[in-house]
Amino acid sequence: MADAQYILPNDIGVFSLDCREAFRLLSPTERLYAHHLSRAAWYGGLAVLLQTSPEAPYIYALLSRLFRAQDPDQLHQHALAEGLTEEEYQAFLVYAAGIYSNMGNYKSFGDTKFVPNLPKEKLERVILGSKAAQQHPEGIRSLWQTCRELMFSLEPRLRHLGLGKENLSAYNTRLFKGVSLDGKPCYEVRLASVLGMEPTLHSEMTSKLKSYEFRGCHFQVTRGDYAPILQKVVEHLEKAKAYAANSLQEQMLAQYIESFTQGSIEAHKRGSRFWIQDKGPIVESYIGFIESYRDPFGSRGEFEGFVAMVNKAMSAKFECLVASAEQLLKELPWPPAFEKDKFLTPDFTSLDVLTFSGSGIPAGINIPNYDDLRQTDGFKNVSLGNVLAVAYATQREKLTFLEEDDKDLYIRWKGPSFDVQVGLHELLGHGSGKLFVQDEKGALNFDQETVINPETGEQIQSWYRSGETWDSKFSTIASSYEECRAESVGLYLCLNPQVLEIFGFEGADAEDVIYVNWLNMVRAGLLALEFYTPEASSWRQAHMQARFVILRVLLEAGEGLVTVTPTTGADGRPDARVRLDRNKIRPVGKPALERFLRKLQVLKSTGDVARGRALYEGYAAVTDASPECFLTLRDTVLLRKESRKLIVQPNTRLEDSEVQLLEYEASAAGLIRSFSERFPEDGPELEEVLTQLATADARFWKCPNEASSDQA
Repeated sequence: MADAQYILPNDIGVFSLDCREAFRLLSPTERLYAHHLSRAAWYGGLAVLLQTSPEAPYIYALLSRLFRAQDPDQLHQHALAEGLTEEEYQAFLVYAAGIYSNMGNYKSFGDTKFVPNLPKEKLERVILGSKAAQQHPEGIRSLWQTCRELMFSLEPRLRHLGLGKENLSAYNTRLFKGVSLDGKPCYEVRLASVLGMEPTLHSEMTSKLKSYEFRGCHFQVTRGDYAPILQKVVEHLEKAKAYAANSLQEQMLAQYIESFTQGSIEAHKRGSRFWIQDKGPIVESYIGFIESYRDPFGSRGEFEGFVAMVNKAMSAKFECLVASAEQLLKELPWPPAFEKDKFLTPDFTSLDVLTFSGSGIPAGINIPNYDDLRQTDGFKNVSLGNVLAVAYATQREKLTFLEEDDKDLYIRWKGPSFDVQVGLHELLGHGSGKLFVQDEKGALNFDQETVINPETGEQIQSWYRSGETWDSKFSTIASSYEECRAESVGLYLCLNPQVLEIFGFEGADAEDVIYVNWLNMVRAGLLALEFYTPEASSWRQAHMQARFVILRVLLEAGEGLVTVTPTTGADGRPDARVRLDRNKIRPVGKPALERFLRKLQVLKSTGDVARGRALYEGYAAVTDASPECFLTLRDTVLLRKESRKLIVQPNTRLEDSEVQLLEYEASAAGLIRSFSERFPEDGPELEEVLTQLATADARFWKCPNEASSDQA
C-alpha cells in the first residue's frame, strides 16, 4: 500500500454545500441566469484536467463511464463479488470522489498526487467486469490500459506537481517544447480559444500570433487550446446574456465570450472592468483562467468559474468594513506614499456558492488578479459563506497540535475569527498598497524627488518599468508573498477595536477572537509543513508557505510569544504542541508583525526583487536547526495530518423553462452522483473530447509510460 500522504483516507470528511435558501429567494430570471453561468463554469472546469497531468483526462473519462453505467450502490455489489472488501470499495469511492473534487489526481491544495488505496489487480477486476465494460469492452479496456500505470505510480518525480531540475500574458496559455528538424529547440505557446489559426483574426490577435526567434530557439504563438470545451462555455454565456440584470452584465459577458473565442486576455480584462462596476448583484460570478497558485512560475492561470448568491446579513457587516476602509488603511505600517493615491471602493459581499468549478474552493476571493486593473479600476472582495461553514466544522478529537485548554475556545471562536480574518485579508490585505510604475512614455506615478524608502532612508531606486507586472517580476514567489502580506494585514488589523465592533465583538469576546485568530495562524504555519518538499527544497502551495513564513516571523519575535514543543501523544507516537501567549500579542507580536509588513510592502512597491526574494525565501527556508527542528516536525505533521474536506456541490437542471436545484448526500457516493448527473446531455461526448485532446498532446511527454507531471 502507498504511503499515507499519497492516499485519501476512507474516513475523509465529506460535506454538502448548502445554498438552498439563497437559491429559493432568486427570481425565475435570476435562476436562469445562474443556471447558464453554472453550465459555462462546469464545462470550462473540465480544462483543469488537461492542465493537471497527462493521465487525468483518461482517469476522469474512465470513472465517468463506469458510474454512468452503474451508480455507486450497483457497482458496490459487483465489487464485492469480485473479491473487494468493504474497506477497499470505500477506498475506491473516496479516490473517485477525490478525482472529481480536485479535477485531477493531484490535491488542489498542496499539489500532492493521490492514488487508489487498494491493489491495482482488484481495481482492474472491478473495471473490466463492470457493466460499462460489458457495454463498451474495447473503450473501457483502452482507457484502463492508458492510465493504469500512471494512476498508481509514485515515482519520485511524479509525487508532486512542479518543474524538474514580448507583451503576452501567460494566464490563458500552455507552453509545449519540441525539437525542429535541424535539432534546435522549438516552443509552441498555445492560447486558449475556440478559434484556431484559419479564421480572420481580430486585429488585437494578429499582432500576437506570430513566430519569434530568441536565443537560438524558435517560438510560435498559436491558439485553439481547449477549443471544444470553450465552445460549450461560450454557448452558455450567450444564453446567460438573455437573463442579465443590467447592461453591465451584458457587456461583461460579451467580452468574456470574445476572450474565450479569440484567445484574448485584453477582452477578459475589459469584461473584468464591467464586472468591477456591477455593484451588489444578486447573482455574482467570475470565470476564466484566474489563479496562478499551481503554476511553478506563478504565471499560467488555472480555469475556474463560480456562481453564487448574496448573503445579506454578513454582507451588511462587510459594507461597514468597506465604509471604514480608508481610515483603517492609515493604520497600516507604511508611509502614505506607499498606499494607492485613491482607495477605489470595492464591492464586498458574503455569498453562498451555487457552483465553483476548478480544482478547489477557497473561502474568500479578491479579484481580478490583473495588477493594472487593481491599481486603476479596483477589485471586488468575495467571502464565500457556505464554504466557510464547512471550514468551521471541527471535531475536537481531530484537533491537533493545540494545548487541551485551548481546544474548546478554539472550536467556539474559530468561525467568527475566520470571518474577521477573511474580511481583512481580502479587502485591506489584497486591496492595499501601491506599485511604483513607469509608463511607456517614461512618466512615473510617484514623485522620485520626495518619496523616501523608509527602510533605507534614501530616495526610491527601483520601480516597475513599462510592461513589467508584480507576477512577472517576482514570478515564483509572487503568489505566496502576496498571500503572506494579506494574511499579515489581517492579523495586524484584527487588533483594532473598530474592526471587531463592526463584526459585533467587544470586551472579553473581542479578546478571544483576537487570540483564536492569531492562534489559528500559528497552528496553520505548523500544519503548512505538509506542503513542503524536502527533496526539492520547495513549497507546493502559496497559502501554506505564507502561513509558515508568518509562524517564523512570530517565533523570531522571541520573549515566549510563540513556542512549538515536540512531545509524545497518548498513542506513544511523536506529537507537538503550539502555544501562543495571549498577553504578549500586542507588546511583542504587533511590533514584530509591523516591521515585517513594512518591509513586505516597501519591497513590493519598489519592485525590489533581489531584496524581496532574500527576505521572503529566508523566512520560508525549512531546516532542522534548533530549537524548532522543522524538518523533524514535518514528519510529525505528516503523521498527524487530517485530509482536506471534500465538498459536494448541487446541480441545476432546466425543466420546462424552470430551473430546479438538485442536491446530493454528503458522502463520497453523493459526490460521485453529482458528477454523474452534471452533464446529462453530452457526458460521453465530453469524455471523448477530453481523451482526444489528451492524446493529441501525448507526444510532448517523454514516452507513454513515463509521462512527467511537469506540465507547463
